[in-house]
Formats: sequence, C-alpha cells, structure tokens
Amino acid sequence: MGRLHSKLSGNHASKYRTDRYEEESCPGKAPLQYSPAHNGAVTSVATLASDLCVSGGKDKTVVVYNWRSGTVVRRLVGHEREVSKVACFPNSNWLFSASRDKTVLMWESRRSSQPAQCFSGHELVVTGLAVSPAFQQLCTGSRDNAVCVWDVEMGGCLQRATVSRNLVTHLCWVPGEPYVIQTSEDKTVRIWDTRDLQVAHAFPPKQHIQTSCDVSLDGRYCVSSSSGFGGEGCEVTLWDLRQTRCRVREFRGHIQTTASCIFLPPGLAAFPGIATASHDCTVNVWNQDTGACLTTFCLAGAGPLSALASCENAALLCASSNSGIHLLKVNSAKGLELQEAATF
Repeated sequence: MGRLHSKLSGNHASKYRTDRYEEESCPGKAPLQYSPAHNGAVTSVATLASDLCVSGGKDKTVVVYNWRSGTVVRRLVGHEREVSKVACFPNSNWLFSASRDKTVLMWESRRSSQPAQCFSGHELVVTGLAVSPAFQQLCTGSRDNAVCVWDVEMGGCLQRATVSRNLVTHLCWVPGEPYVIQTSEDKTVRIWDTRDLQVAHAFPPKQHIQTSCDVSLDGRYCVSSSSGFGGEGCEVTLWDLRQTRCRVREFRGHIQTTASCIFLPPGLAAFPGIATASHDCTVNVWNQDTGACLTTFCLAGAGPLSALASCENAALLCASSNSGIHLLKVNSAKGLELQEAATF
C-alpha cells in the first residue's frame, strides 16, 4: 500500500518507555496526578501503543500521551471546533480525529505537526470514526444521516450512503472483515457492508438512543450502549453477529446514559468481559457470559464519563468531562476490582 503501508509495520513506542509508572503506582497509594492532556472536557480516547494513547477534547486539540511517564508526546492542532472522536491504527504512527468542524484529519504522530490528510464531505459534525488496517480504509458517520468510506492513502471518498433519520453516534470495524457496526439516535444498530456500502443487517430497534458500540476481537459479537436516566434505559446489549444475529443478553446497573462500552482484551481478565462507562460517573466490568456486574468504580466529581479504551498491563483509560483521563488498573488479586492509578 505504498508509503502508508510501509509505516504501519513500524512500532517505535519503546522510545518513550519509562519505569516511573511501575515504580510509583501500586495498590493503596493515591493516584498519580500527571500534567493534564487537555484544557477542559475530554471527548474521546484510544490506544495507540503499549504506553501511548490518543485523545481528543473540547479544546480542539488531539493529544498523544505517554501514560506511563505522564507526559505529552505530541499536541496536534488543526481542527476549528472541538474534537468529537479519535481512532488509530494500533502500533503505528497513524491516527485520525473527527470534529464538529465537519472534517476528519489524519496525522502522522511523530514526524509532523500538520495533518497528512483531510477528509471533507460531511454536512454536520462527524460523530462516527472507524479505521481498518486490513483494508486501508476509513469509515465516517455524521449527524447528517450519512456514512462514508474513504481511501486512507489517497484521501478520496469511495462511497457515501444516507439513511433517513440515521443520526450516527458511533462506528466500529469488524476485525479483518469488510463490515462496520453503527449506532444511531434512531435507536438502531446497523451492520454495513463496506464493499457496496449497503446495510447488511439491522437489529430490532431499542427503546433508547444507542450511544456507542464495540466488536469482539474474534468478530463473533458486538455490544451497544443506551441512553437513559434514573435507571430507565442505560442498559448495554450484547448482540450475536453470527447466523442468528440476535440479542444475547442485556447488562443493567447504570442509572444514567451509558456513553461507552468495550470488550476487554484477552489477558486483562480471567473471563470474557465487557467494560462500560456512564454519565453516572461509574465504570462497570461485566461477565460477558453471565451478565453479572463484577465490579463498579465511581469517579466522583469526574462529571459524565465519555469514552473507554483498554491498554496493556491490565488497565483501562477513561475520558471524563471534568477531570481529564483516568488510568484504572484491573486487579484480580482479591477477586476483581478497579483501582485508579493516575489522572492526566
């Protein structure tokens, strides 16, 4: 795939590695207070490498942050309005940011402070962002009811499709497949076939807005989260992506909108797990097979929680409205519990 493909295989995260995190963070100690990544609310976070994350905020910036050392690696400025979503090719230098300015920018995280590519074509805020290393493609969605597929290297729009009232809230790519999962304010979870950009399947509509989604690494399941208030709605739904494509179970426990849901990677827990973050300031970890809530951690004063990402060393990154990004360790020594290790 030319220049971009050759760079995707490179992983130079070790350049930024440090032992400070391992030395200073341990159970029972107060969370480390690192330099803030953003000035104001953090809207999105994603893992870039073993010790690097990417985040976007209402301050219009995209930040590459080393959460082990508590330092800003790069601060990328180019959007005219707040950043709504970030995504990246894991273990590479390439990352993407969507914004209320209706554009998506592609960045080369270490060599230039200028965007490598601009994807422009949506008429309203871009609210969905998913990338596929396997297909070298970017998929975007917006409140303009449109979903677009882009050529990452050339920057051109390959396909565009519109569904009435489909106000996109989130997108995620099925690993290694030409399918994208999409949630919407019309309460529907859709599966798009990116080869012709047609809806391959739509699950039965839920009772509330679907706010986010994620796909398991084996591509067998997806999970979506619901808006709500006072315990009405707020659930997370596990869907089967195989032949039946039916609802498997619901996870209930949050009392306000569940803003983010992710599958836990193998090794982070001893069971198939799902993590969720809510406007009620809590992060829950659920057993995927039984639906049981195994642990709840409250980030008091953090305001509505906006996004989750998993990283190595049994840790979660949680973006918040009032207190930056929180690094949560998953501790299985005495059952399962979450511990706050750092804030930045």
